Amino acid sequence: MKRRIFGIETEYGATCTLRGQRRLSPDEISRYLFKNVVAWGRSSNVFMENGSRLYLDVGSHPEYATAECDSIHDVVKHDKAGELIMQDLQFGAEQKLQEEGIRGNVYLFKNNLDFAGNSYGCHENYLTSRASDFIDYETTFIPYLITRQIFCGAGNILQTSRGPIYAMSQRAEHIWDGVSSATTRSRPIINTRDEPHADADVHRRLHVIVGDSNMSEYASYVKIGSAACMLRMMEAEHFSLRDFTLENPARAIRDISHDISCRKKIKLANGRELSAVEIQHELVERAIKFSEQRGFANEELLALEMWRHCVETIEKDPLLLDREVDWVIKYKLIENYRNRHGIALDDSRSQMIDLQYHDIRRDRGIFYKLQSSDLVKRMCTDLEIEEAKTKPPQATRAKLRGDFIRQAKAKQRDFTVDWVHLKINEEPPRTVICKDPLKSVDSRVQKLIDSL
Repeated sequence: MKRRIFGIETEYGATCTLRGQRRLSPDEISRYLFKNVVAWGRSSNVFMENGSRLYLDVGSHPEYATAECDSIHDVVKHDKAGELIMQDLQFGAEQKLQEEGIRGNVYLFKNNLDFAGNSYGCHENYLTSRASDFIDYETTFIPYLITRQIFCGAGNILQTSRGPIYAMSQRAEHIWDGVSSATTRSRPIINTRDEPHADADVHRRLHVIVGDSNMSEYASYVKIGSAACMLRMMEAEHFSLRDFTLENPARAIRDISHDISCRKKIKLANGRELSAVEIQHELVERAIKFSEQRGFANEELLALEMWRHCVETIEKDPLLLDREVDWVIKYKLIENYRNRHGIALDDSRSQMIDLQYHDIRRDRGIFYKLQSSDLVKRMCTDLEIEEAKTKPPQATRAKLRGDFIRQAKAKQRDFTVDWVHLKINEEPPRTVICKDPLKSVDSRVQKLIDSL
């Protein structure tokens, strides 16, 4: 595909504590988070003026789904804007609690695990053509997804039967299948439920649910960008990629996650044994060849250079990526703290750093203290992210949705919106169906807006 839609869905961990003691259950704090949302006259499942979706997912996890983006930079920017929107909900919840005389601090974490061992997701969406149904994802794309954690993983302290270890990926322990239509019962790497939110005769939505949530803008960009390069190569005619089908994907993803040297060999179905960095090195080499022969778009070229930089650096020493990759940044923080205080990896203070790294509050979270000190690499400006809170991507269907929502709210009209439909609920009800996610201009939508 010459133009592709990207989207990221992020579930957040939520808690409310006072002096280290939990004050409210996850369900109770989520209700407070969404009180202002419900006050807008909607439910806890709303679409916003920037085209995104905000809702309460299974397990009382607030979730933010970016609008449709046709740019890697845009999807990273809108994912970060989601943190600011969630932070606003957090401030609103704390105000409501104070008004009701309930003491406590609200925390929102952009991570994938809670202390009870429950996992919540960060899902990626890629628009593909219906012809992609014939692509065999098992041979190359799933091995790519399993091994990319060496530069995309968020890192965490993991309790094992042999004691605590530092692992690269938070989601690795919770993935059991390569491809499946399930999302919670048996979490796969790729979810195959056919729900394109577009013309089903033309488009398919590739739903990747294996990834960690990233604080690092650099890690998010290379995660989405390298996947875009992979899909471009897989969709191209007469361009071959080596078969990396894994003997046991569930075992491989855990084995890789547990080895921060990135050198452990995993077994392929054909009997070969390769490390994660060796597989990624071969994929980068093929991407470079594809770029020379057929060409990538500018953003893909940037992603390819970042991908190459990560892989080549990991071949030397993974810990040199301490400005780019979340698991490395956090690992060094924990190790430095442990060495200063002489504490174990599973000490509660080590675990608190592990968690507080993902605190989304700009004035409190450890990641944002590093960012404010210019200790992590960035891809977006603060102004771009702030603007993305209210301004949708301008070249996709999200613009139509955002413009409609903005005008309908300004006119105080009763309306309903989802990914495809724009509806005025008053008599007579009027609905416009927008099946093309790449289309940002539609006379039918403009007519509907003019009628408000």
